[in-house]
Amino acid sequence: MTRFSPRTAPLRRAGGLAATALLLAAGPLTVAAAAPARAADPVFTLGGPAETALHPYAEGGGAPKRSTAGITVTNPADEGYEGEFTLTFDLTGVAGVADVAFDPGPGVECETKGTRSAVCTGDTLAPGLSTVTGLLLGAAKGSEQGAAGTIRVTGEARSATSTPLAAPFTPFTTRVTVGGPDLVMRKLPFDHEPTPGQKQQAPITFANRGSRDADGVVLTLRYSRGLDIPQRYSNCAYTTDETWTTARCSVEGAFEAGATYTLAAPLTLEATTRAYRDLFVYGIQEAGTVPRAASAARSERGSGTVLRAVPLTKALAARGVDLEPGDNEQEAEFRTANTADFMAYGDEASGAAGATVTARLGFHNDGPAWIGRIRSGGSVAAVDFTVPQGATVTSAPKGCRGVTAEGAYREDRKTPAPRYLCPAPTAVRDGGGLDLSFGLRIDKALIGAAGRVRVRGPGLQEAGLPFDPKPGNNTARVVLNGQSGGGPSPSPAPPAEGGPGAGSGRTPSAAPGTSGTGAPGTTGRGGGSLASTGSPAAMTAAVTAIAALTTGLALFAAARRGRKA
Repeated sequence: MTRFSPRTAPLRRAGGLAATALLLAAGPLTVAAAAPARAADPVFTLGGPAETALHPYAEGGGAPKRSTAGITVTNPADEGYEGEFTLTFDLTGVAGVADVAFDPGPGVECETKGTRSAVCTGDTLAPGLSTVTGLLLGAAKGSEQGAAGTIRVTGEARSATSTPLAAPFTPFTTRVTVGGPDLVMRKLPFDHEPTPGQKQQAPITFANRGSRDADGVVLTLRYSRGLDIPQRYSNCAYTTDETWTTARCSVEGAFEAGATYTLAAPLTLEATTRAYRDLFVYGIQEAGTVPRAASAARSERGSGTVLRAVPLTKALAARGVDLEPGDNEQEAEFRTANTADFMAYGDEASGAAGATVTARLGFHNDGPAWIGRIRSGGSVAAVDFTVPQGATVTSAPKGCRGVTAEGAYREDRKTPAPRYLCPAPTAVRDGGGLDLSFGLRIDKALIGAAGRVRVRGPGLQEAGLPFDPKPGNNTARVVLNGQSGGGPSPSPAPPAEGGPGAGSGRTPSAAPGTSGTGAPGTTGRGGGSLASTGSPAAMTAAVTAIAALTTGLALFAAARRGRKA
């Protein structure tokens, strides 16, 4: 009997670049005690790789080469689960095929019972997907090439009252095979600081360092919005979203163990006019092992020639190799010398005291570059909105955070704030931007009350936008009860606290006529009136009151001049 203690590292999770972006966006996890068993108890789903290839057993001795298979649990609840759980591993299916050891996560202990079973126990399951333990798999002594077997995992959970949960774990079975291909992608020597329009050749090259041939391969090319591959091959399926273009190319043939292959003609990778910070990911897998993408139904076939791979070196005799899926893919990061113009826009409205209006504000990317933080997953910018004097925010967009008038952290998140910071997405396309809508209640009908709209760096210590060469249009205004009725009030915007374009007194709105997303009754970005949520009678009264006030001031001034004369 062998006991495996948990590691002290943080709980491991699946997901690569996408998981990093989710972790950055997520708030603190709330862990609640499990309730007694009931029909609504969560169903925990066990998972892991469908199949794992093992290095053949080394008859000459030496340290065995092991492959790792992570066993995961998905907790569908929004909160963590606290209560004892047990996972049971049936190892009879891999007897004589594989030797199994365990690498448990924090809070989990695993114990083998001979060579036929093992048990892992723990008392906490975080929300979502988490890896409970890793299986360390090595080919058993005497196992032959192609030998295969399965490991079955089942589980049960008990609540804090030691009562079994009504819903059990869904079981999981993984297959283990001795030997297999090991496709290794060679890293290409790109110029990582291109200029817009620059083209580079990409002679994709890969090798099979495994113990058997690969029956067909799938070449996956994934490049972000600032890059392009002009060739569109007929044996490739292409999908495009807001950030990425993905090409999956099926290449037929037997790719022999020990041989190296390259494309019959190199690809062309181009840094487009919108390039700035971009990634190119290129990988190779055996046909039949690539999961079908959810967007495959929306993919389009290329209309060009067939993409082919030809031998670069002949196959060698089989030898000790590393069957590691981690070397199937390479990536290249590009930093293109380019700029993007983030233009702020505001709005204006009139209303009597007590009326509520909707302010539409934000920024537009006038290009030429798209801007994305696709590796870190962080925001590329933020909209900093200072509320006009005499107005109170009644509704703010989701994700906007209220701060003090000076921009400092504000503990109170329930009452309206004098200033708001709204993060932009991870990526902003050329021609895209961020459109926001605030509800404003006019508490005091002040003439020309102005609030500032500023697009800036995502943090309070990141005032500027390093890619933006025109900081003068990073600021605009929201004006309430402007004197002109058709343009921004001459009253200055609230003073800025530093950064490009700040403190100059010049806080222009975007030019009228810019296309926008304003609702009917507004002109969208720049110089437009605000949609009021007050009643028609209230608006009529407001206009009448303002007119009467203006007339009264004029008569009063004339009377004073008469008395002095």
